[in-house]
Amino acid sequence: MNAPVDVSLFARAAKPITSYRRYWAARFGTAPFLPMSREEMDKLGWDSCDIIVVTGDAYVDHPSFGMAVIGRVLEAQGFRVGIIAQPDWQSAEPFKALGKPNLFFGVTAGNMDSMINRYTADRKIRSDDAYTPGDVGGKRPDRASLVYSQRCREAYNDVPIVMGGIEGSLRRIAHYDYWSDKVRRSILVDAKCDLLLYGNAERAIVEIAHRLAAKEPVEHITDVRGTAFFRRSTPAASEGWMEIDSTTVDQPGRVDDHVNPYLTTSDQAKAQGETCAKEEGTGEAATAPVAQAGTTVPVAFFPNPRVRLNRDRTVIRLPSYEQVKSDPVLYAHANRVLHLETNPGNARALVQAHGDRDVWITPPPIPLTTAEMDHVFGLPYARSPHPAYADASGSHDAGTKIPAWEMIRFSVNIMRGCFGGCTFCSITEHEGRIIQSRSEDSVIREIEEIRDKVAGFTGVVSDLGGPTANMYRIGCKSPEIEAACRKPSCVYPGICSNLNTDHGHLVKMYRRARALPGVKKILIGSGLRYDLAVQSPEYVKELVQHHVGGYLKIAPEHTEGGPLSKMMKPGIGSYDRFKAMFEKYSAEAGKKQYLIPYFIAAHPGTSDEDMMNLALWLKRNGFRADQVQTFYPSPMATATAMYHSGRNTLRKVRRDATPDDSVDVVRGERRRRLHKAFLRYHDPNNWPLLREALKGMGRSDLIGNGKHHLIPTFQPVTDGSYVSARRKNSTPGGQGSKAAPARPPRGRLLTQHTGLPPRETGGKPAGRKAR
Repeated sequence: MNAPVDVSLFARAAKPITSYRRYWAARFGTAPFLPMSREEMDKLGWDSCDIIVVTGDAYVDHPSFGMAVIGRVLEAQGFRVGIIAQPDWQSAEPFKALGKPNLFFGVTAGNMDSMINRYTADRKIRSDDAYTPGDVGGKRPDRASLVYSQRCREAYNDVPIVMGGIEGSLRRIAHYDYWSDKVRRSILVDAKCDLLLYGNAERAIVEIAHRLAAKEPVEHITDVRGTAFFRRSTPAASEGWMEIDSTTVDQPGRVDDHVNPYLTTSDQAKAQGETCAKEEGTGEAATAPVAQAGTTVPVAFFPNPRVRLNRDRTVIRLPSYEQVKSDPVLYAHANRVLHLETNPGNARALVQAHGDRDVWITPPPIPLTTAEMDHVFGLPYARSPHPAYADASGSHDAGTKIPAWEMIRFSVNIMRGCFGGCTFCSITEHEGRIIQSRSEDSVIREIEEIRDKVAGFTGVVSDLGGPTANMYRIGCKSPEIEAACRKPSCVYPGICSNLNTDHGHLVKMYRRARALPGVKKILIGSGLRYDLAVQSPEYVKELVQHHVGGYLKIAPEHTEGGPLSKMMKPGIGSYDRFKAMFEKYSAEAGKKQYLIPYFIAAHPGTSDEDMMNLALWLKRNGFRADQVQTFYPSPMATATAMYHSGRNTLRKVRRDATPDDSVDVVRGERRRRLHKAFLRYHDPNNWPLLREALKGMGRSDLIGNGKHHLIPTFQPVTDGSYVSARRKNSTPGGQGSKAAPARPPRGRLLTQHTGLPPRETGGKPAGRKAR
């Protein structure tokens, strides 16, 4: 048995979520599914719900779905929790389906940001939604958290509204909105909710629920970590708060007045509105040692109360919404300050004015301990969609299938958080960079539960992972350093010397998991941090020889130093080292396995020459990307601040930018299309655009019909119909929306990266043999 051990300072900094006295409604017991209708409430013997969670996702009672986790955590505290999933937002009536909640409404857009879920990186509407039965799009509104909150207020205007989820988390301050191309206010302003919980919210939601159950007014709950709320003014210094003004850039710090040499000590004290303790015979001066004749005494030093700061009672004032809306430099500055205040061990509160009111943001939540993680993931989840979505036979297939559930149906989440700090990613802003790991026993129990209870299990576990597959139980060697560190990444520009890179716990878990009776294969489907993996050859060997199903996804993102430095990603040399190890251990196991690298087009800091060099690298290495990932500016991400401001927010933001402070931003449809075209250099539809660009760059030498050329001089007849598919393979389907896909021509490559070996089609691969 593995005894969960937490050595982090955070482990003893917060009240455990399992230590609260259970609410009286615990007598009703555990619901097989959290109710979605009054009929289900009646069967459970409930006359009302204490808490109602409104979500933009279909309700799947699984620990990978946020609404299920929050609902089950609150149920374990004794509260009666109902779910309103994907309600019709055109009126308030669907929000009254379960009646009036006794305590509060919990509102979330779902597991994904509703705007990213609905629109592509080119702002085109998607036709599908993986979190909806039947993969049907349009079942939630744009900015769903905001709309749902307004409808809850309309339904019952005296019920507190608590917002959570990644959509609200990334909009807790004034933020750049890619879809409207402007800076929007904090979502608190428009949603009119009472509290916003950012990050993983179990600890905060449990405390808030118990305090509201104790009849504490919601407006008095202003001291819970990981929350944001409105207040009319910042607490005064008399309440013990010290405000640091950070509303400007390139301004000197506090400058004390020069002392007038002709003033007496008493006059100086009076000028500062104080008295002279020395003359009055009181205070520190009166108690200082007095030198007697012929003797000496040590000089006594006393701290200056004016400059002594208590970080727990310090708030940083960011530039106001009105300032950042009109000044991209101040927006970049505010974003940088926010990202510097993300370590729960030393982060300070933030405040940002919106008109005559302040948005107040408390420090990040204390991470869950291993015991608390085991508690959260060990709750009685049904591990399937709600029966309301089932078809006539009671199954969730075909027209009722929920793709997001199918993807994680046989997977296990082993940890949370990521210390990679990639600037384009929102994981750090939401989950934090402190890794929160489950115990090995907890993970094994969940695998056994999948084996014994989940229908359709064939013995293959699709993933043991999390935000990053190989950060399980990895963290800082020193709890004191971890609590004080303000670095945005533990692995950039290199792996920190204080980081423990031991993968031994993960290797042990893999071996124990695949030895379970009834388990045939354990696959790793989460993204892998390969620069971390190469620190442990034993782990790479274990992974490659036992847990790769032919292909392994990794994300170098680019090959050139310019964009990589803005992404905070390692150089391509780390990829090469990992690739060598991958191929070595695959050969030792007698397996033909392939890496699938992912790259980003149009990221801030990427020049046209950078994309050209990436295309040349892809051709040299035999990769032909089918689906192309274009930079998507999500709210509050560091790369999004670069995109909006044109400044490198990884450096100190200055009004007068130096060349190192500026960032090449890829704007406009034509240039974004060009960067995508370089990634798909092999697509004839892109050749005219690439020829024109290469000539303009003075690289006509890359146009020709030889192997060393990037694109040919001739132009075949093409229909220009290629569309990067999200739901299905890029092979064209048959005629009609319900027709079966047409059989591919002999030798057609069907894998995601068409430089990889083809599937069986009855023919031989056409053209050059792929690597």
